[in-house]
Amino acid sequence: MDGRALAARIREGVAAEVSELGELGLATVLVGDDPASQLYIRRKHEAAREVGISTRDLHLPEETSEEDVLALVRDLNNDDGVDGVLVQLPLPRQIDEARVIGAVDPVKDVDGFHPVNAGQLYLGRPAHVSATPLGIMALLEEYGVPLEGARTVVIGRSDIVGKPIALLLLHANATVTILHSRSRDLTAHTLEADVVVAAVGQKGLLARNMVKEGAAVVDVGMNRTEEGLFGDVDPDVSERAGLMTPVPGGVGPMTIAMLLRSTVRAARFRRGVLAFP
Repeated sequence: MDGRALAARIREGVAAEVSELGELGLATVLVGDDPASQLYIRRKHEAAREVGISTRDLHLPEETSEEDVLALVRDLNNDDGVDGVLVQLPLPRQIDEARVIGAVDPVKDVDGFHPVNAGQLYLGRPAHVSATPLGIMALLEEYGVPLEGARTVVIGRSDIVGKPIALLLLHANATVTILHSRSRDLTAHTLEADVVVAAVGQKGLLARNMVKEGAAVVDVGMNRTEEGLFGDVDPDVSERAGLMTPVPGGVGPMTIAMLLRSTVRAARFRRGVLAFP
């Protein structure tokens, strides 16, 4: 499943929507100097500018207090030039991530992490949903993977990927099993699955003998090693899988594309084109 090709098409569509709506703004908040976070922020800004979205890169020192971060978030909430607000995680230890996430205006919460948006997803009335799960669903739709009644396994229960993708699959009428670090006998579950989503952050967790012939496999893992970048799925799985996302070039490009689409959605909410639930 070619995430780069689909993401390029989605970005073209976003550029057309931005042209229709007028000036849009995306603000990111990064606290500290984590190299991976800096890379992610840079890529998001580059992609946003390519489709005509103006960006603000707000980079704060590692020692910034929680109250200063909250004050910045409040300023962005009240800024009419900002349609989407993204606080890059993780935050330094002195800052309560839950409190900061909860301070973002739900309408501008393009990450979909605010409790209001998480609750709307739970209820099957999604407003903003985190970008990676949205990208996974778009890939499955693009490649015609049937989900109605399909047996699906999600490996990982994070708030960012595991839980939201499980809910999206459930709302698509799939039969969903969530596996995690305490689950027993992963292979017994994955061998029965028509669709497997691996989102743990453990290189080669899903091996060839753990996958049913012809299954669709989505690899969310981004594990950087001295040998290069690897996913959670062993590359040999492609010999058994009917469809599989590569690493890199699968879910990664889709995550950024769906973030841009969410920024447009936030702009539509703010302009009254769409009603926020």
